[in-house]
Amino acid sequence: MAAMLLAAACGAATAFAASEADVLLDAHTKAFVRVDQDRAWFRENTSSEETNSSFWMEAEQIEMELDACERTHSASQRDLCEKLFNGFIAEHGADWRTNDFNDDLMWMVIASARGYLLTGKEQLRDVAKSNFDVCFARSWSSDMGGGLWWKTDNRSKNACVNGPGAIAAALLSRACEEPAYLAKATNIFLWERANLFEPKSGHIFDNMRSNGRVSFKSFSYNQGTFIGAANLLGYTNEAMLAATYTMNHLCRDGLLPGYGETGDASGFNGICARWLARFMYDNHEEPVFEAWLRKNAEAAWNVRRASDNISWNLWSEPTPEGKRYSWGCSSSVVIQQALRPADTSR
Repeated sequence: MAAMLLAAACGAATAFAASEADVLLDAHTKAFVRVDQDRAWFRENTSSEETNSSFWMEAEQIEMELDACERTHSASQRDLCEKLFNGFIAEHGADWRTNDFNDDLMWMVIASARGYLLTGKEQLRDVAKSNFDVCFARSWSSDMGGGLWWKTDNRSKNACVNGPGAIAAALLSRACEEPAYLAKATNIFLWERANLFEPKSGHIFDNMRSNGRVSFKSFSYNQGTFIGAANLLGYTNEAMLAATYTMNHLCRDGLLPGYGETGDASGFNGICARWLARFMYDNHEEPVFEAWLRKNAEAAWNVRRASDNISWNLWSEPTPEGKRYSWGCSSSVVIQQALRPADTSR
């Protein structure tokens, strides 16, 4: 039942090319994953033995491993995912309300809901449900017509929480079989569509401040989560517009933005690639997007460094030797998991 729900919610992700996907995944695991009995964590970088990635970067790298688990159906990969969830709970607990960033909670709710739909482990469903409920209660308000506040200081409503919030609620509606979550997902999405989406272009604005001022900056991960939410909820026209904008306006020479390696943005492109590829396959839009996504996946593969096959997030330049960052190297892994072999038909 859980596996069927996951397929319905997200689609089945398979690799661009199994060997390349496996190589980059294995390289990332060897460089960054620390295992201690039944727990595991992501190191922040190749020089840190005990410094873990931050809350939301850990959550999104768990999503990366879930992508690989869906692709490989490997027992060892599933075991690693379970250890990573155990490590996260050991570090952060099962109640995340002390984290002031509402988007952080939504990222981990998504990972936990996906984990439940993949494994059937009720603990993951329950922790996703309880933390979504806490987050929604404190972040949804009628100010500015609805939507989720980014932080508990209630200064802005951002795409980075509303897109993930809509995805989280949509997945919970299937994990918990409760229609109320689907209604929440739809309301969150419709607020983002009304306030942070430009229908003429597909551009997703970054945020709206409490005074109504909008930041028109566009980031690949905001495009991706809007696409993901729209696809899950059946708003395919909006998803198509946002995906087309990403391809035609965010890229340089066809490649997704080369964000800096050490900050939050360094893993944005993996989030974008995950949800855009799923929209593409779910709606048979391969003629529009596949060649472009493959160009990015090939670039991620081609810039890997020979010494250990780690590939960073700047896909126009070779990955340098020296210290690299786990979050900054995650997008190359994700895009390889997201794309199917060229000769595979749905």
